[in-house]
This record gives sequence, C-alpha cells and structure tokens, in this order.
Amino acid sequence: MSWSAKQYVAFEDERTRPARDLLAAIPTADARTVVDIGCGPGNSTELLVQRFPAAKVSGLDSSADMIDAARQRLPQLQFEVAEIDQWAEAGPFDVIFANAVLQWVPDHATLLPALASKLSAGGSMAIQMPDNLNEPSHRLMREVATNGPWASRLTGAAEQRTDMASASQYFSMLRPYCARVDVWRTTYHHQLSGGAAGVVEWFKGSGLIPFLSPLTEEERAQYLQQYLAAVEEAYPALADGSVLLPFPRLFIVATR
Repeated sequence: MSWSAKQYVAFEDERTRPARDLLAAIPTADARTVVDIGCGPGNSTELLVQRFPAAKVSGLDSSADMIDAARQRLPQLQFEVAEIDQWAEAGPFDVIFANAVLQWVPDHATLLPALASKLSAGGSMAIQMPDNLNEPSHRLMREVATNGPWASRLTGAAEQRTDMASASQYFSMLRPYCARVDVWRTTYHHQLSGGAAGVVEWFKGSGLIPFLSPLTEEERAQYLQQYLAAVEEAYPALADGSVLLPFPRLFIVATR
C-alpha cells in the first residue's frame, strides 16, 4: 500500500479527535518513556508531547512518507520506519499509543499480549481502531471491487484490514497481562463538506488505499467514479450540501 501524509491530514481535525479522546482515558500520569506506534504524520505524537512534556517520546510507522512528515512536524523527536509486528524494541514503556493503526496489523491475539509485555509496571497501552468494515462506506468499496475489469486484481484488497474481534475477546486477550482493561465503542458523526465527494476524499487517505494501489491511473478514476455514485445513494447530502459520515471506533486502554 502507498500512504500519503498530505491526503491523510486533509481531515486532520476529524482524525485527531479520537486520538484526543483516547489520550484523555490513559490513567498513567508520570510517563518517562512514550512511543506512538503507527504515528502517521505526527498529529497524535504531538498530543503525546503535550500530555507528557517530561517524557522521551518517539514514533514509528511503516510508511516512509508518513515518517518524513512526522520528522518535519516534530524535528526534536526520534522517528523510525518499522512494521509494528516486527518491532523489536523491548521497552519498557510507560505509554504505548496506537491510534487508528492496528486494524492494518494481523493476528491481534498474538500482537496485543506481545505489546503489553513491553509496558512498565503501571504503564498503559492505548488503542483506537476504526470499527467500520460493515458500514456502507466499506461494503461499497468491496462491491465496486468485484464489478469491474479490476476484479481479479482486487480479490485480496479487503483482506488488508484485520477482522475486528469483539469487545469481550479483546478484554480476554489483555486481562491476563494487565491489571485493568477498559474497552468501549464510540460512533462519531463527522460533517464533511462536498457531500458524497467529501466521503470519497476521506477514505482516499485510508480505507480506499488497498483498492486503488493495484490499479492504473485510468482504472482508479473509473473505480472512484463508480464508488462515488454508490456513496451518493448511501450518504445523502444535507440541506447545506454537506454529509454526516457515521464512523464507529473501538477503544482499548490496558494498564499493567
């Protein structure tokens, strides 16, 4: 997949709001070592610096473009290009922050306990993942993928996202390793200008990437044209031309 920091931050305020809510739920007060895994362009990392000004804050992301943007934004911090499931740093960390990233990483039953093992005593792991694979936005991505000359090349696109476990399953994954595990679900309703086109622009920076990356430029335009037409029916515009995008997200804060 090819991530674009510029496309991602086109909706920075909306994308950062869940990170703020996740950060506010972290009980760890005096953190000395903080890491933002899947830091993206550094918008969530910046929040961590503000919350823990005395801590050593670092970040990692699998996208070189995202890391370049993060380094420009926060040149005083250390950022590295790395895959989360291959991240070898042992820690311990007082805070591990994973905002809107672990949905792209497989095998949560193995991954989450491994990350929890990197926490210090009293340290917290804070996770937020979009829980929208069954929303019209993502169902339509899959439907358009199967109805076009690109169908054979997009058979694995939907599998790029990891299927979400239930809240109780995530609790059970982490409770043996953590003294406290909080799990909750919030649905945000983001008002996007431009009607259905705003919805398409939003997902061009995230969910659509696996579907668009294998296509030629001409095919991408055709795919997006079909997707836009379908989105217009699923998300009708309001009187002012904007659209409300319901966006459910799952939150987990596990404290060791």
